Amino acid sequence: MFDNKAILITGGTGSFGREFIRTLLERHKPRRVVVFSRDELKQFEMQQVLNASCMRYFLGDVRDADRLRQAMRGIDYVVHAAALKQVPAAEYNPTECIRTNVSGAENVINAAIENGIEKVIALSTDKAASPINLYGATKLLSDKLFVAANNIAGTHKTRFAVVRYGNVVGSRGSVLPFFRKLINEGGKSLPITDPRMTRFWITLDQGVTFVMENFARMHGGEIFVPKIPSARIVDLATAMAPQLQQHVVGIRPGEKLHEMMISRDDALHTFEFSRHYVIAPAISFIVQDDYQHDGLGERGQRVPEGFEYVSDTNPHYFSIAELTQLDRQTP
Repeated sequence: MFDNKAILITGGTGSFGREFIRTLLERHKPRRVVVFSRDELKQFEMQQVLNASCMRYFLGDVRDADRLRQAMRGIDYVVHAAALKQVPAAEYNPTECIRTNVSGAENVINAAIENGIEKVIALSTDKAASPINLYGATKLLSDKLFVAANNIAGTHKTRFAVVRYGNVVGSRGSVLPFFRKLINEGGKSLPITDPRMTRFWITLDQGVTFVMENFARMHGGEIFVPKIPSARIVDLATAMAPQLQQHVVGIRPGEKLHEMMISRDDALHTFEFSRHYVIAPAISFIVQDDYQHDGLGERGQRVPEGFEYVSDTNPHYFSIAELTQLDRQTP
């Protein structure tokens, strides 16, 4: 799928980008890999570890449409991972979040169509489903833009899809490294926002593999959602430090008790496959596709009426023992 192809990753120096590129180089033989990001220090540090001859490091911001158009010349596939992701920061800096997550998405779409990119996958988040915070709202807008981009592209060859998943274990800014830091510094207790809180969890490797597979699966216009476990925040704290007390600090601005990846309204257009769900586009495209069947030959079934995919009613939960093992395996 990726052999002899040119791939560009926006936000390529982030947790996902680094793992995606490392995996890409291990499993495939791409013609060119372009890391597009705005932080020169992170690019320099990444170059010390990932410096294959096919790699190019491209300084730029997704807010800069001209720079994106230049970076995408000769590219076959794009993974759009650049975003402002911190929920409280977005609440206090809404305009900045909109410029990156919404205007940046529009810039990626236009640059991809103008350069004749073959396929684009944008990364989304569970917070985009029935959002209550600004970050989730901007990602919902981004998702809508990427779905509608298949109509904007018209008869051009460029096709767009979205991958939506939950919290990435051990990613920058997530709770696991935060808890680990407090434990290593000799903290006496771990802060819990709310003892009822649950979240979807996916490992970085699982997320990367899922995105790669969906380049082969996609027709264009889908939102792909993996079937992944949930975890209770109190169980994670217990697994990481059973000897420590837990104290409740309250939910932060814009946080939910439980996260959702597929709402009841989305379920009207959702198909269930063996390891994932596909939310088909609600709008009609110029070129119609059969979203019940994908490019890998898999066949899905419509989900039942009233279906929703929420972290607290998810049938698959991590046990404390599984969370302990996950903590040990996460760098």
